[in-house]
Amino acid sequence: MLKPHNQGSSLATEIRKAKSAGSAESFDIWWLGQSGFLIQWNRKCLLFDPYLSDSLTKKYAATSKPHERISELVIEPHLLDCIDIVTSSHNHTDHLDAETLLPLFRVNPNIQFIIPEANRSFVADRVNCDLHFPIGMNDGDVKAVDDFTFHGVPAAHNEIERDEQGRCRFMGFVVQFGKFTVYHSGDTLWYDDMVNILNPFHVDVAFLPINGNDPSRGVAGNLNCKEATLLGKEINTRLVIPHHYDLFKFNTADVKEFEREANTVKQPYRVLKLGERTTIGQVA
Repeated sequence: MLKPHNQGSSLATEIRKAKSAGSAESFDIWWLGQSGFLIQWNRKCLLFDPYLSDSLTKKYAATSKPHERISELVIEPHLLDCIDIVTSSHNHTDHLDAETLLPLFRVNPNIQFIIPEANRSFVADRVNCDLHFPIGMNDGDVKAVDDFTFHGVPAAHNEIERDEQGRCRFMGFVVQFGKFTVYHSGDTLWYDDMVNILNPFHVDVAFLPINGNDPSRGVAGNLNCKEATLLGKEINTRLVIPHHYDLFKFNTADVKEFEREANTVKQPYRVLKLGERTTIGQVA
């Protein structure tokens, strides 16, 4: 079982201290496992797609698709009591987990919750919240939430799927704050116009999945290691940080392969350990 670099109450203390000392000149990133990333900037905390429970392991324990953990839980959600915004990019449980979100909502009564508008009814039912509580977005939408500006972009998992009103069920988010821009892909494959959509944002940090698309797993796929590095290169991102690996035994990737691919195409990257913090400053 992989042990996080930092976890539990020790990690919670580190996050709170970073928030109290935060400024507009840089931002902090922590990887919380799977596709969950926490950003602290200017004393605000944004949490992308957290999965901080064992709900899927319990759900699939007696099935042909056991979700066997290969890493320890990074942090219990009730310890994250300094979160201003949380996102869910789509309805799969490792991105929309009631056992994570309900404790998070309880300890952060003023939290704001960003979702794809197409998923509003499903989300409200799963997390037992008021139908009007989440902030819904579609691709092309721009919304200012607290001190962050969110841009909705499509995600293909495995296709760009839309509801009867043409709204994306799977999304990524480009987020601008101060002088910085990050892109959280959600779960996605490469799709037509992806580079054209992302290029104008001049992304500083792209959080991209690397677990690939293997139909034998019985789950929707993602970018693989090579595709993630090539996408980073194509959109001229300052840094790629990989995600969606080292959680479930049946659906992971070798991050060393990602490193080799990134080095081959000379794409800057940073591989974070579970619970590890990195700080991003302004471009020189």
